Formats: sequence, C-alpha cells, structure tokens
Amino acid sequence: MNNLKHTLGLKQKVMTGALTGVLMTSIGVAAPLMVMSQSANAAAADSLTAAKRLNSLLGNTKSMSANFTQTTKGAKSGTFKGSMSVQRPNNFRWETKSPSEQLIVANGNTLWIYDKDLEQATKQSVDNQVGNTPALLLSGDPSKIDKNFKITQPYSNKNYYVLYPKSGDANFKNLSISFNGGKPVMMVLNDSLGQTTSIKFSNIKLNPSISASQFKFTPPKGVDVINQ
Repeated sequence: MNNLKHTLGLKQKVMTGALTGVLMTSIGVAAPLMVMSQSANAAAADSLTAAKRLNSLLGNTKSMSANFTQTTKGAKSGTFKGSMSVQRPNNFRWETKSPSEQLIVANGNTLWIYDKDLEQATKQSVDNQVGNTPALLLSGDPSKIDKNFKITQPYSNKNYYVLYPKSGDANFKNLSISFNGGKPVMMVLNDSLGQTTSIKFSNIKLNPSISASQFKFTPPKGVDVINQ
C-alpha cells in the first residue's frame, strides 16, 4: 500500500505542481495548438497594447466551467481528465477524475489539495501558493500586469499571448494564452523543470452562475490533514 501511495503521489505531483501556479489564471485563458499556422508576416503588438487587450479579455470572463484534458510531457509525463470551475475573485475548483481522483479547491484565502487514493488533504495559504504567479492577471490593472510580466502578442490580429514572468521567483518560464470567440480552448505552461503542460478545455460555459459551495472543502472523516 505504501508503494502504491508513493507512485500515486508522484503522478499527482506532476499535475499539482503545474496547476497550483497557474490555476488562478484559469478564468478565461487558453493557448493555441496551431501557432505555426499563423502568418509569419503579421505584425506583433507592443507590450502595453498586448497587456490592455489581454486584460480586456480576462475582464469579460467573470466565471467559467468546463471539462479538461491535461497532458504533461517531460521528466514526469501523464494525462489527466476532469472538470473545473472558476469565479472571480480567486475562486476555483479543479477536479481530476481519471486515471486517479484529486480535488483542488480555493476560495480566495485557503487552498485545499485532496488526494482520495492517498487519503490525504493538504491545506495551504493562497498567498503562499500564488506568489509571483499569473494570479496578478486578475488584478484588472493592465499597467500592473505589464510591470510583473513581459506580455507579448506575436500576431496583432490574433488573440494569442505569451507571458514571461519578470520575477526570478516564478515557478514557470512562460505561459501561452489564447482566446477563441471569447472562450478559452487551451492553456500551455512551460515550467522551470523543462516540462510542458497543456490543458484543453471542452464543454465550456462562460459566466455561469456557480454556487459558493463549489469552492468550499471539508476533509472527509479519517483523512490525514497536512497544514503548510
């Protein structure tokens, strides 16, 4: 049983390590698969213009729910499927259903990571988890976004953005974001370990009414609780 828990723990760390740094940006973000198909002759937007456009797109998405397929390639590879919901400010629920079950829930102050197979729940401060991550995108201030990230829009006629954190404390190298009809279709994260995590969204609902209970978590009886 201990070996099983260890193996499951390693697999879930692949997902958790990537997600806890970027989930706070899941309200309306995505990255394209067909970047190379874009016109090489299209002019790039300047940084401030790109930041304002990105902020506007994020601002149009107050809440969202969707199914997801997440694939990580690198030293720790794996594919996970599940459902998610997010709501401003800083509320999200990310539930992996296969190949194993894990739940990540945040309500703006506290973040829970619950491993059903490990019978373990980890409680963390959102502030400690977010740090210098893309959570700053939720500030609604384009100038602040531009201060903390180098934001590029490679093609001014495409809602596709690549963000590079200016802080050396960030846990990712860059995050690619795009929008299709105002809805996210995918998000791609390149982390500091050389891994690439892509998240494809489907059955997307934009600005739905989401119950506050979706962003609350109470550890089941008998579950080990770890405070970090």
